[in-house]
Amino acid sequence: MSTSKVMPTYYNQMPVSFEYGRGAWLWDKEGNSYLDSLAGIAVCALGHAHPAVTHTIIEQAGKLLHTSNTYIIAKQVELAEKLTHVAGMEQAYFCNSGAEANEAAIKLARLYAKKKEITEPVIITMKNSFHGRTMATLSASGTERIQMGFEPLVKDFIYVTLNDKTELATAIQQHQANIIAIMLEPIQGDGGIQAATEDYLTHVRQLCDQHDWLLIFDEIQTGLGRTGKWFCHQHTSVKPDVMTVAKALANGLPIGACLARDKACNLFGPGKHGSTFGGNPFVCAVACTVIETMEKENIVDNARQVGDYLLDKLKTDLKHPAITDVRGRGLMIGIELDKPCMELTAKGLKNYLLFNITANKVIRLLPPLIITRDEANEIVIRLEQVLTTK
Repeated sequence: MSTSKVMPTYYNQMPVSFEYGRGAWLWDKEGNSYLDSLAGIAVCALGHAHPAVTHTIIEQAGKLLHTSNTYIIAKQVELAEKLTHVAGMEQAYFCNSGAEANEAAIKLARLYAKKKEITEPVIITMKNSFHGRTMATLSASGTERIQMGFEPLVKDFIYVTLNDKTELATAIQQHQANIIAIMLEPIQGDGGIQAATEDYLTHVRQLCDQHDWLLIFDEIQTGLGRTGKWFCHQHTSVKPDVMTVAKALANGLPIGACLARDKACNLFGPGKHGSTFGGNPFVCAVACTVIETMEKENIVDNARQVGDYLLDKLKTDLKHPAITDVRGRGLMIGIELDKPCMELTAKGLKNYLLFNITANKVIRLLPPLIITRDEANEIVIRLEQVLTTK
């Protein structure tokens, strides 16, 4: 039993603590430098200690941290305008995390059901999905691993296999009268970097239009440039009715957003949802700077170009018999091995490379979107050392 005063909710914590960072690099207290290929799990898109972010943090902290949503928050209004513009959405609700954003999306779906006089609404989600760890979002996640011990779950989530139209058709046939929404990640991160095909997304959009359901995209990990577009679904012509965003939005400060358009707008009314800290002046000022910086420095294009380069290098240069697949989009990349490989994160640490393992046997790379080709080359070199280290 742990004697730490911190609850032991995280497993396999690495025996290192970082003192500071610059760009795509982190330094521990002994002065060792590490190439960060995880970016706080897709959070630090602009890297560590980006000067524009640092400037805004200092400036806004000297002005105002927090008031309340009882009053108009000018930076929140500004952020809503910037975010809905790049996302092609119409309205934004701000909270503190991805899980809270997905919780808001689920509540929107319930309100939409109420509007349609559906008393027991069903939301279809995907197997191996991950939508958060609140009771509703872990219930929405089609992953038994994160649900175990928390039963009974929130009811009326139905799980189908991503890209399987037949399984989806069966679920619809069984529950059609009560279905109100389909919710999915365009690329499953926790599920092993598994992408929805454009054909499947188009099919789901058509079903939602045909039956007047909501299409909800969880772009918490895939959003804000990670895949080489502002949002992953923008690689296709498919648009969601509701979209959730978090992680990279404030480059390390806690924020989430639930975005809506068309029939999903104005479902929330006064008193239907809220957050004490959500959308406060401090975090919204930083998020505005993140979006402005991404535009000014062409960060999304860099993620696409360097991501394509890194993916090609991994496929051509990373030779190991255990590798069964290398896949991804932009700077969201998975390297699948033929067996569980959780021990590789410790080997990564010994080679001063940070990454994690998802779906038990997939090396997940989520480096800052500002990385260079030289740093991409270094990732490949160090991964080769990781895979060949005894």
